[in-house]
Amino acid sequence: MKHFKIKEVNATFVKAFFQFGTEENYSVSTLHRTVSFVQTILRFLEKRGIKTYSYELELPRIKKKPSFITLTEEELRCIKQVSVPPELSDARDWLLISCYTGQRISDFMNFCTDMLCHIGGKHCLAFQQQKTGKDILLPLHPEVLCVMEKYPNKFPQKMSEQAYYKHIKEVARLAGITAIVTCTKRQGHRSQLIQLPKWRAVSSHIGRRSFASNFYGKIPTPLLMDATGHSSEGMFQHYINQIDIQRTITLGNYLDQAYQHSPIRDGLEDPSVKHIK
Repeated sequence: MKHFKIKEVNATFVKAFFQFGTEENYSVSTLHRTVSFVQTILRFLEKRGIKTYSYELELPRIKKKPSFITLTEEELRCIKQVSVPPELSDARDWLLISCYTGQRISDFMNFCTDMLCHIGGKHCLAFQQQKTGKDILLPLHPEVLCVMEKYPNKFPQKMSEQAYYKHIKEVARLAGITAIVTCTKRQGHRSQLIQLPKWRAVSSHIGRRSFASNFYGKIPTPLLMDATGHSSEGMFQHYINQIDIQRTITLGNYLDQAYQHSPIRDGLEDPSVKHIK
């Protein structure tokens, strides 16, 4: 509750504020957002002739991306195959649709037949993202088409975000997604790391993050950004799971392929070349 004079809001202020926020367990995103807000005010004052030190308000780099939970393709297979009660069927299918389209719940929950079109022989969805206003033309993944075949009107019954959030947790539990994971839990502006069964960490945003993580390294990033609607690769990277096992496997496959056509390998297989024992 301390008051600061404009001349005191400088680099020293930022350092002290971040130290205070860390001690109070505020999330890093909250601290960054607050300093950016203060900087906006100072720049507004500068335009009106008041001297400030807004140029000194440099935000420290985030050393580590916040942890978040994604569903692997193997876990999605389990979700697809698990038997669920009728009241959970729509939520399960919306979850699969979200994980294979990479859209926010405000967008995918409003998918309808009016958005469907065919381009180059591909089934596509044409819609405008509610949050960004961007026009998206999205080719549909075969798994999405498989889900749509179950419904006469092409998509599951629309449901509220609260009901969806509750039901997909139960779907994940029934699918056996029970491994203990560490994730960040927010309480107001503060956050803390907690451990809990993975099904309890499933949220309405997990589809968007799973789409980005599962296809990153398999599909060129600019094409993935076209699908998700991200305007910068920096923002897109926030949706990539830190532990990207599949990307490592993909790199290993490329290395194996490169080795198969390598002159070094050809030389080692030459009988005239002596091998080191």
